[in-house]
Amino acid sequence: MTASARQVDLVGRQVRLRELRAADLPVYQRIYTHRALTRYLGVDRMDEQGAAAAFQGALDQQTATPRRRYTLAIATPQDDTMLGCIGLLVEDYGRNAMITALVILPSASISGCGPEAGRLLTAFAFGPLGLHRVWAGHRSDHRHMRPLMTATGLAPESTLRQLFHTQGTWHDVATYAAVAPEWATTAQPHEQEVLALRRP
Repeated sequence: MTASARQVDLVGRQVRLRELRAADLPVYQRIYTHRALTRYLGVDRMDEQGAAAAFQGALDQQTATPRRRYTLAIATPQDDTMLGCIGLLVEDYGRNAMITALVILPSASISGCGPEAGRLLTAFAFGPLGLHRVWAGHRSDHRHMRPLMTATGLAPESTLRQLFHTQGTWHDVATYAAVAPEWATTAQPHEQEVLALRRP
């Protein structure tokens, strides 16, 4: 297990989060061109060319200084084939970051492991990145997301009215957050290992 501001490879019980690779493009395109998988994301469904451009932008972020965006492949500890993705956006002010774009392919063996992916990424934010607050949100009409958010260790906060515009309409977003000292008390052993990878 390794994690730094430059390279991420986190292993949990059923989930592995790793950096994107060029060979992941077909899976990334499958996700972002799929009508159902992008239905509740903060961006509209893309065509293949648009998804390829977004993918290249995600790869470029791996060498950005300072690095503010992490788009990670979700795989299993035994097989690093990309089965989904999750992102972290480090904000320019304070010590905050937002979890973004959690998607796992419906047919994947790790379907239902979204909370574990979210918790690994939260541990990365609080540990190696040294952040204090992590938040996330979902469209207020996406009722299945609340249990996922709370299982990740994020507490409900507020509703942001008409935060983003997709599919021709504005959407309200329900937000959740955790702060490092409180979240750390709930960390499982493999998450504590990530927390321990703090920056010097």
